[in-house]
Amino acid sequence: MQLSKRMDLFGVSIFSKLAEMKNKRIAEGKPVYDFSVGTPNIPPAQHILDTIAREVSDPGNYVYAIQDLPELQDAVQVWYRRRYGVELNPRTEVISLLGSQEGLAHIGLAFADEGDTVLVPDPCYPVFGDGPLIAGAQLYYMPLLEENDYIIQLQDIPTEVAKKAKLMIVSYPNNPTTAMAPDSFYHDLIRFAKDNDIVVLHDNAYSELVFDGKTTGSFLRFEGAKDVGVEFNSLSKTYGMAGARIGFCVGNPDVVKAVKTLKSNMDYGMFIPVQKAAIAAITGDQSCVPVTRDAYERRRNLLCDGLTEIGWKVDRCSSTMFVWPKIPEKFATSEEFVLELMDKTGMIVTPGSAFGPHGEGHVRMALVRTEDEIRTAIQAVKECGILD
Repeated sequence: MQLSKRMDLFGVSIFSKLAEMKNKRIAEGKPVYDFSVGTPNIPPAQHILDTIAREVSDPGNYVYAIQDLPELQDAVQVWYRRRYGVELNPRTEVISLLGSQEGLAHIGLAFADEGDTVLVPDPCYPVFGDGPLIAGAQLYYMPLLEENDYIIQLQDIPTEVAKKAKLMIVSYPNNPTTAMAPDSFYHDLIRFAKDNDIVVLHDNAYSELVFDGKTTGSFLRFEGAKDVGVEFNSLSKTYGMAGARIGFCVGNPDVVKAVKTLKSNMDYGMFIPVQKAAIAAITGDQSCVPVTRDAYERRRNLLCDGLTEIGWKVDRCSSTMFVWPKIPEKFATSEEFVLELMDKTGMIVTPGSAFGPHGEGHVRMALVRTEDEIRTAIQAVKECGILD
């Protein structure tokens, strides 16, 4: 049996390796504090749960959905107008995704041919690069550097690379660095994309998880954004619907049409009860949104301040559900530190190298544990001597 050559590009992910080690510790009866995968543990609000429970009991909802319900498209239009001040045509500028990851994995197939160039940030969420690789594209990494506040430096992209590029993936608030971009960056981005005929894909999964009284909006609110690209948004973190797998691609109608055409040849649409739950989430009572944000902010404060107090300086992140600290100086690589940390404490974090070459020297911690679990993990790190 021979696998396709493209499978040579994909080894066993670090998340799989960490899961194996986690299971081994559990089998040995040792404690585990898993901060590695950003799996939300804050459930959906009751009105969302009530909606999906009601809809799964309807036998008529088990047919092929084929396409988005018009009510869902209309709900997204209302959501973007209310939350972001952006007007969308619900029939031509909105399509649902089976989670943002599905869209990110496949959109390259619609725009990149074998050998074409796709611009991706480094470090980045792995599927940003994996999707274009599946399409046979070549990646050009745009470094996100601390000295630049992790903002892409568009002027540093070589002219010949920019002219060849078909697609550019951008994400702020950013996973894993937690950075947010200023408005000036988006004005420059739109100009850059127009000058080089590049389709921009802006991932906006964390716009509601911004802390310390700050706010952020949508890429599409900037003049000319719809001319050059689309935005991916997700209900996973904001509304606790990660397992239900629903996100959206909105914006440029030509891009949305291409995604619709591609998906029409790949799936039969989203389970209708999930569509109905999404409608309830984005049009119903929004008091759950600040409750979720406040919970993540409290966890951030507890984790960052607690680790700093015991000798591992961890700055408070400004957004997202992640923390992006540097590893202690005595460790040569992030993976070395992660393995020793797990072995000594049971605390599982993700090495920065999993997110690209410029992620080395950091780890990513997901704020997906309760406050009591965070306190216990900090105490385990303090007592194990790894920071001595």
